[in-house]
Amino acid sequence: MRKVIAAINMTLDGFCDHTVITPDEEIHQYYADMLNEAGVVLYGRTTYLLMEDYWPAIVANPTGDKSTDEFAVAIDKVPKIVFSHSLKNVNWASAKLANKDIEETVLELKQQPGKDIYACSPGLIVSLANLKLIDEYQLCIHPVIAAGGLALFKNINEKTTLNLIKTKTFGSGAVTLYYLCSKL
Repeated sequence: MRKVIAAINMTLDGFCDHTVITPDEEIHQYYADMLNEAGVVLYGRTTYLLMEDYWPAIVANPTGDKSTDEFAVAIDKVPKIVFSHSLKNVNWASAKLANKDIEETVLELKQQPGKDIYACSPGLIVSLANLKLIDEYQLCIHPVIAAGGLALFKNINEKTTLNLIKTKTFGSGAVTLYYLCSKL
């Protein structure tokens, strides 16, 4: 059975705001490698639109920065499923809109053979956590205190116990914490 992995960047004070962190070459390479090993990436509307608006343009017109360009290629080719009540279509060739609710879609994906499923949007991660569908968290904590923004765990319904299985420290001071969810 495939795992659902919540993978996201966040600040030390728990906020998800891509404008306050600066991914360097090492972090771009880390995420490119992760995407190359992903079976599918799940997005909510807001995160998807941010990605769709930026990364395909980099694929079409590379920046010359190897890590950024490799990340752009990796994110461009990975299959994406977008959950939205308002979007009627998506323009990224590797993306499709979910045609079922989150729980049904993710349960079906977990039963299919293939590589793991990555949830990469804050709201979607919360929804999946409340449905108890996340198997692992990969939280990349950046050494920044944002002092406000979108708090990742603000709307979690109940206590969840996690088991730290490993860490990865980056030269920038960012740390990825890998946690398995306890299944009681």
